[in-house]
Amino acid sequence: MADKKLQLKIITPEKVVFEEDVDQVTMPTTEGEITVLPGHIALISSLASGDIVARVNGDDVPMAVSGGFIEIANDVVKILADFAEHVGDLSEDAVAKARARAEELRHMKDNNEVVDFEHYESELERSLTRVKIADKWKNRKYRM
Repeated sequence: MADKKLQLKIITPEKVVFEEDVDQVTMPTTEGEITVLPGHIALISSLASGDIVARVNGDDVPMAVSGGFIEIANDVVKILADFAEHVGDLSEDAVAKARARAEELRHMKDNNEVVDFEHYESELERSLTRVKIADKWKNRKYRM
């Protein structure tokens, strides 16, 4: 009998970022980090910013995420994220740009230049998440 798997699907408004059968997945929720294994109870939760780590045949597959929702039912995990990107796609240049953009946005906020606070907040969170997760996984081994 083959090991039981979870079907993981990560979707952003732009595209399907990841769709694959996985052994387990760890993700940040607004209530704390959870790890989902096959047979997990049904659950709907809000997604927090951080990293989603899928485990596939012993390999970690990390992704930076920001905002959204999680639905778990019948060994299917659907993640509807505002932003999601594989850590391998976060090049040094992209991280440097995200770091610079976060500083620029903070400066704009301090000088009251930002009118659309909601847009500012989500863009800042996305930039900071990219930097934080890229730094976290910088010297770790993971699958592309």
